[in-house]
Amino acid sequence: MTARRMLSGRILPWVCLLALGACGPSPKEEATTPAPAAQADASLAPASTEAPAMTPSAKASAGPLSCADEIGATAAQKRADLCRQVSPATRPPCNVANSCAMIENEVARSCSLFASKDDPMPECGIDPQSKEAAAAVVERYYSALNARDFGTAWQQWGDDGPPNQTMDRFAAGFADTRSTHVTIGTLEPGDAGAGSIYQPVPVTVDATLDDGTRQRFRGTYVIRRVNDVEGATPGQLRWHIDSAQLTPVR
Repeated sequence: MTARRMLSGRILPWVCLLALGACGPSPKEEATTPAPAAQADASLAPASTEAPAMTPSAKASAGPLSCADEIGATAAQKRADLCRQVSPATRPPCNVANSCAMIENEVARSCSLFASKDDPMPECGIDPQSKEAAAAVVERYYSALNARDFGTAWQQWGDDGPPNQTMDRFAAGFADTRSTHVTIGTLEPGDAGAGSIYQPVPVTVDATLDDGTRQRFRGTYVIRRVNDVEGATPGQLRWHIDSAQLTPVR
């Protein structure tokens, strides 16, 4: 049963934004039962995805949480330094004043570019085309949401963001959410079809609203990338969220 059938009231828009596959066209994946938690891409994932509590008025006026404020100046600087080592951009967003998710997103983008040229860099750690790299997309998504870096969260859905949503509507869906935490389940091999690879990523999501209400959801994100077909752009070769289906845990 999808979130759309099980939920009503103010929780519904929040779940629809987290799992657009349950609120729009039917997702491509079958339901997957989450397995015991296993951290993916531990070298880049933040120690905690819990964001500091903020009042609604403070959230409205504040920008994204900086990486330095999220994990400390020393740890943030290490990530920024790694970002500069691998990024081919002339002005990469490898700055501790940006969110950790934005820095990690540039690392993933850069490593994916090198992987597409069959010239991986040891600094990248994991294979950018692996299922672990696919799971890291989901982790960056929630890391960005907690930092209120909605632009980076948007990018995890691909160049055009989530289907059938404006950026403003996407961000507004999290206006009453204080924090979210995602646990990645055991990853099974992905499926290939129609020139793409689809990697299911089972998750458990714990959320806290501004009023202290706690919610838990389980389900599956499907992460997609083009399967090295001729003419594919670097963006198409990179993993991105294709669909999602979350169900509330009673």
